Amino acid sequence: MNKVSKQYLEDFKSYLLVEKNFSEHTARAYYSDVLGFLVWLGDAPCEQIGYSNMREYLHFMKKFDYQKSTVARKIASVRTFYKYLHREQIVENNPAMSLSAPKRAKSLPKFLTPQEVESILNGIEINTPAGYRNRAILELLWATGMRISELAGLNFSDLNLENNEITVFGKGSKERIVLVTDRAKSYLERYINTARGLVAKGFDVGLAQSGSPVFINNTGYRLQARTVRNVIKDVVDKIRLPKHVTPHVFRHSFATHLIENGADLRVVQELLGHASISNTQIYTHVSTKRLMEVYDRTHPRG
Repeated sequence: MNKVSKQYLEDFKSYLLVEKNFSEHTARAYYSDVLGFLVWLGDAPCEQIGYSNMREYLHFMKKFDYQKSTVARKIASVRTFYKYLHREQIVENNPAMSLSAPKRAKSLPKFLTPQEVESILNGIEINTPAGYRNRAILELLWATGMRISELAGLNFSDLNLENNEITVFGKGSKERIVLVTDRAKSYLERYINTARGLVAKGFDVGLAQSGSPVFINNTGYRLQARTVRNVIKDVVDKIRLPKHVTPHVFRHSFATHLIENGADLRVVQELLGHASISNTQIYTHVSTKRLMEVYDRTHPRG
């Protein structure tokens, strides 16, 4: 691999993390996709690549029978990489901009019924400080539709519980306000006032200051997203729920149930922090599909 191109890739990852405020998980995915492209280039400098080379790379991927969604994602990553290089005046144009990647098949987001959510919440043992923290976290995910990275990044200065509001910083450092139900607020306040100081047993977590993380691990540092994923997996396995549940499934469930209960699409867009209304519209399709399933199951001539 060309050494200069590899350095451009490292700088690109730093740009995604620092300037674009992408999560570590997202930045790593972009990095991996572009790395594969640079390996394919070999010693060829990435700044000397043209449109014809990009078409060759597209044909190369098609030979390996990648799914359309995978090819589209890899092309999008490389396109973003060259957009960054153009921004830094390393290349004069983006060779991937006009490349036609295969259209991704639209899949409906997976979601939980309210009963399934309650089963998960009630399945969490809350007789330990960490257990109570976990219950507060999942209550908050269910009540607000926050991304897990947004929740893990919460500081005390972001909380305005008197007004049932929390300020979150989403993709691209975009700030928005999410609303908190009284029940989630109750769990959060009890966690802060009682359980938080006991989660890190043997470690002094200090006073809760404005810049302090709300959710901490057993050593007193900011809780990582993977811990929440493991918590959900453990409780789903425990209650034997036959679904693959992730923190993002809570977000999908939040949006789906709002739409099903008559929430305005623009309001849901604002609560989720979607840049485009088209990203929110998929939940209307989920609701319609579910409505048809209920109709077919319950109508005497369905």
